Amino acid sequence: MGNFKKAVIAFLAPLPSIVFYLSFLHNYHYHGGAADAAAAAASLSPLWVWCSQHPLLLANVLFFINVNLLFWLIGFIQSSHWMIDLYWTVIPVMLVHYYATHPFARFSFWRSTVVMILTWVWSIRLTHNYFRRESWEWGAREDWRFTDMRKQYGKHWWWASFFAVYLSQQAFLIGICLPMYAVHSIDKPWNIWDSIAVIICMSGIIISYFADTQLHEFVSRNNRLKELGVPMVPTLDKGLWWYSRHPNYFGEQLWWWGLVIFGWNVEHGWTFVGSLINSMCLAYVTILVEQRMVKQEYRADAYRMYQKTTSVWIPWFKSPPSGGKDKNT
Repeated sequence: MGNFKKAVIAFLAPLPSIVFYLSFLHNYHYHGGAADAAAAAASLSPLWVWCSQHPLLLANVLFFINVNLLFWLIGFIQSSHWMIDLYWTVIPVMLVHYYATHPFARFSFWRSTVVMILTWVWSIRLTHNYFRRESWEWGAREDWRFTDMRKQYGKHWWWASFFAVYLSQQAFLIGICLPMYAVHSIDKPWNIWDSIAVIICMSGIIISYFADTQLHEFVSRNNRLKELGVPMVPTLDKGLWWYSRHPNYFGEQLWWWGLVIFGWNVEHGWTFVGSLINSMCLAYVTILVEQRMVKQEYRADAYRMYQKTTSVWIPWFKSPPSGGKDKNT
């Protein structure tokens, strides 16, 4: 399928949810809206009343129908589940604006504005990295983990992919975006903890950007060496990668846990559960990535030495190779 066709599909895919939500907002405000909530609720249909009273549940329903079912169907037809990888960078932006515009939203203007700006900055960085990695093509390939599972499940992949690729993504994406819901549920003045959250979020975005840029340059350089028939460099251990084996993962975690501080600060500390699950999943992904590394013959020995001397996530100083233990920070 051509690049242009995939781009069109990607733009059209979320329209059902967008159109439905805009229709809901139109009907709500047409019937009186927030100016007279009781009168508006009395004049709305049961569906619109339910939508107005359950913002978090509505987000899950729209995600299930539009992403889980529709995206899965598109991926099944294309024999590639590339689109969910791209929409990881988009759905949080959609969610933060959804929570901010929902009729039941209550929030501090400054906190809401800052969280939305931060989410846009994070999304732009991650989207840029996605297209840069894919040579500026739409859906050039699906996530390697999905490709591996496709081989593992064989003929059962067509239905197993619904659970492994999409239903699981709902738990992750809705979960890690829970602080965005919390921020738009309580109107509390800005305080020092919000400022700390901003610093942590921005630090995560900046670290991820430089780590991914260094990784992209390393991969591009190795691809050129491979084309020339010259031995490739086995391990990236320069820049941020000198201090951490996965500084891009570390930066991403800083971003999400920074958002958790926003949620905690508005008395919704329970919203940490999404970031906790995401961190646990990323820890498992880290194991899978490193298993792939040591299976590649040209880099196996060098990477094992890298594991012995370099911190896993948190940037830290090198350990002496004779230590024998993996510095698992």
